[in-house]
Parts: sequence; C-alpha cells; structure tokens
Amino acid sequence: MPFVKRVKSDAYFSRFQVKYRRRREGKTDYYARKRLITQAKNKYNAPKYRLVVRFTNKEVIAQIIYARLQGDFVLAAARSRELPRYGINHGLTNWTAAYATGLLVARRALTKIGLADKYEGVAEPDGTISMTETPDEEDAPRPFKCYLDVGLRRTSTGSRVFGALKGASDGGIFIPHNEKRFPGFDPESKELDAEVLKKYIFGGHVAEYMESLEEEDDERFKKQFSTYLADGIGSDDMEEIYTNAYAAIREDPTFKPTEKTKDWKAETLKFKTHRLTYEQRKAKIQEKIEAFKAGAGAGAGAVEEDEE
Repeated sequence: MPFVKRVKSDAYFSRFQVKYRRRREGKTDYYARKRLITQAKNKYNAPKYRLVVRFTNKEVIAQIIYARLQGDFVLAAARSRELPRYGINHGLTNWTAAYATGLLVARRALTKIGLADKYEGVAEPDGTISMTETPDEEDAPRPFKCYLDVGLRRTSTGSRVFGALKGASDGGIFIPHNEKRFPGFDPESKELDAEVLKKYIFGGHVAEYMESLEEEDDERFKKQFSTYLADGIGSDDMEEIYTNAYAAIREDPTFKPTEKTKDWKAETLKFKTHRLTYEQRKAKIQEKIEAFKAGAGAGAGAVEEDEE
C-alpha cells in the first residue's frame, strides 16, 4: 500500500476530540477506572468502593473512595505520617509502613460504619493468605468489600502496593486477591512462602539489611540508619515495634488532628482582600474626584502667580 500523507486541514481539527484533562496530564488510567467504578444496573445506590493506594517520597496514602456523578467521595483515609502516634517513627515509606497504613485505614473505615467488632480480621498475622468471610451468626452483615486501585503503578511482585492491600485485608476488609504478587511467592512452584511474607509484615527485611550493612560497611550503615541509631533502635527491636504498633492501631484507629503551632486560618485572613460594597466604591470615587479637583485648583493658582 503506498504511503498516504494525512492532511491536517481545518476540517480535521474541527473533528478532533480532546482527551480528558487527567488523561492529558498522565494521572488517570480511564480504561481501568471505568471498570473499577461501574455499578451493576440492577442495584440502586450501591457504589463500588476502591482502596486507593498512592506513594510520595515521604509517605504512604491509603483511602477508601467511592464515585458519584458529582465526583469521588472519601469514606476513610490514612497516611503513614500518622504512624509515629503508634510508635513507628522511621521508614514511613517502606513495605511494612504500607502494611500498617492499610491496616489503619481498614480499622478506621470499619469503625466508622459500625463493623469493627464483627470483623476483626487477622489479629496475629502469620504470613498466610486469608480472606474475610461472613460470620456464622444468623442475620450477620456481609463484610465490607472494596477493590484495590493501584493507579499508574506497576504491579510487580513484592510491590509496596500489595503491602497496603495485605494490611487492609488483615484489618477486616474483603478485598478480592490471591498470593501471586506478595513477597515470598515462587512463580515456578506456584506457592507462597509464608515465613518470607511474615518477615516483611514485621520489618524483618529492614532488620536483615541493617545487619548485613553493618558487617559490610559500618560508615555507610551509620549514615543510612542515623535516625534509628539516634533513637537507640537496632535490628533486634524491629519486630517488637511493629507488633506493638499493630496492637495500638486496633485499639484506637480514630483520626486525631495534630496540634497546630499557629492559627493558620487567622494567618491566611491577614492577606485576604475584602470586596468593597457599592457605597464604599462610590465614596472612593468621590475622594478621587475631590483630590483631582484640589490638585487642578492648586495648579491653576500657581499659573496665575507666574503671570503676575
């Protein structure tokens, strides 16, 4: 077939359909989003909930979100920046912090909708895969169900996204998944090593790295883990810190705002320009007119003195 040059005339551009703004910005995968939020036609007012997990350079953000025609609404949210309240002061972006953030958002959401007592999840995680199931009680409510939303993140085996998913699942939320993307899964034998996954849940991989780095390069170890050493935390303390943190999250998952050093609302209002009323605008114009007349009169008097 011969090469045919496409002529981009006015007619071509008049038919050109601009993509959605967030697609142009490279922020939203609308192919995936459509399938995550589309509701069943035979169910009225039954939104699909999503566990949205996002990572920044400094923290992990986990939110449970549902879509409406007006936009997305957040049911519950948690950030790894809240973890120091539960005793986790370091490594707020690693796999274990993602697990803790997922656990926190799950317990917070279930507390909000009144299912925290009925669905406790896995209180003592052992690295095995266990789905949240409906209890045997009569007229028991079904578990809260949501789907993992990874956004544009690559779903490679061992990704921190699945750490948040495991935390939310152990927190008592029903999220459809399998063991294929957790650390410790062997693609050849098709089996999950529960001990490896348990090690990641309790920060064992960080402790292991600390020990190996200390043996190989002591100077780099002191630089890389300086904040840990300043607080007197060693590789042997990791499991205890995370075990206590998970227990504290389950005991009180409610959000508590931090104490502000300044009244930022008052600070912001200092620089706000207030709109003038009609009377104030009229008075301002009248002042300008009078000032102009006074200046013009003074100028005319100076001209007469020069002529004399």
